[in-house]
Amino acid sequence: MSDEPTRTIAIVLYEGFTALDAVGPYDTLGHLPGSRTVFVAERPGPVAGDRGTLSLVAACSFDDLPRPELIVVPGGPDALVEKAAPAVVPWLREADRHSELTTSVCTGALLLAHAGLLTGRRATTHWLSRERLAALGARPVPDRVVTDGKYVTAAGVSSGIDMGLTLLGRLAGDRVAQSAQLMIEYDPQPPYDAGSPESAPADLVAHWRKVAGSAASGA
Repeated sequence: MSDEPTRTIAIVLYEGFTALDAVGPYDTLGHLPGSRTVFVAERPGPVAGDRGTLSLVAACSFDDLPRPELIVVPGGPDALVEKAAPAVVPWLREADRHSELTTSVCTGALLLAHAGLLTGRRATTHWLSRERLAALGARPVPDRVVTDGKYVTAAGVSSGIDMGLTLLGRLAGDRVAQSAQLMIEYDPQPPYDAGSPESAPADLVAHWRKVAGSAASGA
């Protein structure tokens, strides 16, 4: 019996990606039997995250990996996502033609939408980016993980872990997903109830909406 992996999981990197968006799915989907996980970017080598102090290494370029079975697109600050689009979107459109699942975390959904993959579809993203996602043709919903056909999107940052476990259950069964959750000891008990705009203090939500609005306008 061959030990060759039957699925390649491609996690896209670009300058300014958010680390947990990529690492959450990496650590959960790495438990998928018969798979290999590969970081892929415009060119091989280190790619710096949004804070500039942590890099992940792309093992191969987009040209080297045209047909992964599972695609994961992490998010990042809006301006850096937009900057990455010209390199990521052409590969994403072509790779999606052959993929089993195409997924995103946080503002990675904007790249899927730029590629035309979410037009008319239910999808989620970071709460501050839902209006932008709608403007790109998707139908944003506030759920933490959203499945619409072969497209699976996760909300902000930490929800990539939930998405990874969801996909594990879908592809390999509940037992595998439960084992992965146990082994990474994913048992959230946050010290604050401020993880969504619905539960956070209203003045805090207003503050970050103002900050995001100023950044978008260049103020």
